[in-house]
Amino acid sequence: MNLIVATKIEEVRTQVRTWKQQGLTVGLVPTMGYLHEGHASLVDKAVSLCDKVVVSDFVNPTQFGPTEDLDAYPRDFDRDCALLEEHGASLVFHPSVEEMYPQGAATFVEIQSDMPKALCGKTRPTHFKGVCTVVSKLFNIVTPDKAFFGQKDAQQLAILRRMVRDLSYGIEIVGCPIVREADGLAKSSRNTYLSPEERQAALCLSKAVFLGQDMAEKGERDADKIVSAMTETIQAEPLARIDYVTAVDGVTMETIHRIEGPVLVAMAVYIGKTRLIDNFIVEG
Repeated sequence: MNLIVATKIEEVRTQVRTWKQQGLTVGLVPTMGYLHEGHASLVDKAVSLCDKVVVSDFVNPTQFGPTEDLDAYPRDFDRDCALLEEHGASLVFHPSVEEMYPQGAATFVEIQSDMPKALCGKTRPTHFKGVCTVVSKLFNIVTPDKAFFGQKDAQQLAILRRMVRDLSYGIEIVGCPIVREADGLAKSSRNTYLSPEERQAALCLSKAVFLGQDMAEKGERDADKIVSAMTETIQAEPLARIDYVTAVDGVTMETIHRIEGPVLVAMAVYIGKTRLIDNFIVEG
């Protein structure tokens, strides 16, 4: 199968229109490129559920803050295409910034609740406005039947589910499990920023996750105790600096103290200058 490479919105629309006229279902996997096994697992899931799979490969500037790593964000489009072809994607959409945001673009999609203000939103106040805007644009361009997102970005997943509900998109959002390295570290494009010493130190995140999961599985329902134990594990690593470790309602992102329903226990931790996230879900 030959992977179709599209750089223009109209190319994508024309191809998707042809597929839909043939009665085929279309899946979308939005990415910022520099793909790894976590992205590949999303593509695999999409291929298993849809006739055709579109993957966007676009480093979206509107979700980066003024001091964040937009210019340094890793990029390797040829490598991305090889991975996508190997995993059965049908089309990769690789637009320019100008194609996605025409000169004078002034329209954004933003959720007016506390959901984007919690967790990552506390230190990245414009991030989810950028995420919702670019994903909304991709939904309008690709018009997929299903869209696939990783559970590692759990707050993003919850916010996009709310956006799809509120704006009546009629697109099924499929959440896919976190993919980890052999030693437990969650797969991330930002792992490439880590020095060997920092890479080893970053294991404090997954150690904390596994500790919290074990406590919950053994019946602990005091979320504060779980968060405290996880925090101590991370603080024992000298190179780690905690942004947040917290337990929130899995749907609303509101802070909770007892586990009585679906609960997201999430963290963001700086290892050196690199900000990493990880999480797990307790069903109740």
